[in-house]
Amino acid sequence: MENISFDSALEKLEYLVEQLESGQLGLEEALQVFEEGVKLSMYCQRELKKTDGKVSRLLKKLNGELELTDFEA
Repeated sequence: MENISFDSALEKLEYLVEQLESGQLGLEEALQVFEEGVKLSMYCQRELKKTDGKVSRLLKKLNGELELTDFEA
């Protein structure tokens, strides 16, 4: 799963959720889709943690200048 982009994994996860919510899957198939969704969710969480602390934001100083600073949640 490491060769998939975050955006692709998220898209696939959204598709799987739609399938599960549709109620059209049999039990066996729903379990397989759910398992794949859990794996994708865990992958997305790992990718988000990798980027934690790498986000920056622009702050406007009192004198009107913009300053780039690290974002800390």
